[in-house]
Amino acid sequence: MSTDIQHAKTIVLNWQNSTDSAELAQLPACFTTFTDNDYIWRGVHPFHEQSGADSVIEVFYRPFKGAFSALQRRQDIFFAGQNEIDGFTSVWVASMGHFLGLFDRPFVGIPPHNKIAMIRYAEFHKVENGQIRETALFIDLLHLMAQVGLTPVPQQTGMHLIQPGPRTHDGLLTEAQDTKEGEATLALINRMIGDINNGDYTSPQEELRQCWHEDMLWWGPTGIGATYTIDRYIDQHQRPFRTQNEGRRFNGHICRMAEGHYGGFFGWPNLSLKPTGGYLGMPPFHDYADMRVVDIYRRDGDKLAENWIFIDLLHFLHMQGHDILSQI
Repeated sequence: MSTDIQHAKTIVLNWQNSTDSAELAQLPACFTTFTDNDYIWRGVHPFHEQSGADSVIEVFYRPFKGAFSALQRRQDIFFAGQNEIDGFTSVWVASMGHFLGLFDRPFVGIPPHNKIAMIRYAEFHKVENGQIRETALFIDLLHLMAQVGLTPVPQQTGMHLIQPGPRTHDGLLTEAQDTKEGEATLALINRMIGDINNGDYTSPQEELRQCWHEDMLWWGPTGIGATYTIDRYIDQHQRPFRTQNEGRRFNGHICRMAEGHYGGFFGWPNLSLKPTGGYLGMPPFHDYADMRVVDIYRRDGDKLAENWIFIDLLHFLHMQGHDILSQI
């Protein structure tokens, strides 16, 4: 299976090189080369689910490449593995970092400032029979808005900044990794999820210390922000999240995998909850809204050290009646 994983990495790296450098007119040929005829693509609001390369190009790539000049991918994390969710039968490849470009033309209604913009992204690809069958692409549009001076989400609990890659600078796993290390990372991620859903601890600190280093780094999405150390994570994310949302319902994941010291997952949606406490400074909402979430982790020894999070907050807010893009 390690051969399949390495082959899948090669396919995705070649796909990245091809599509990243392609002009708009060249994109159909790129997708024909690398994607399956029944290609499924999932993107954050307002792109959502698309079927087939033509639809993906028209809905996302044409406006994206049209808005940013001299666009480049700055990849911080790259790993692959077998997907636990389908019994380890499929192979997925994950990529995370930033797209960097000159923001020269409007993008989904966000006005350009003609300066460098960095767009946080996380991407998962399912590779089968030498082609990409599925893709999930999460980008942080609220982060892009903040770079041009727009802050439509009023409450910000963490720190908002350009987020770096791993502290250890070893996140690009292009070479084959020790399978036992990946198994240990996945087991730790699963134990941490179990603590969230089923743990019985006397305090949030006790819960988190089971799986996290004391100086954990939680790189949250714009609108929530980044936090550092267990205590500040509790103050700046966990407590607001748990007290201002209720009825939390875990819907599962589409992909959950690990390789080496890195692992992660995404769901569609992961969670449904009722933001009755006015989460993110918005008015209380008493029905369910969905959170599509990506989590990428770095393990250090027997505990987790860093976590990068992407949440489709525009979709979450849209379900509550807040059409952020139309308000720009």
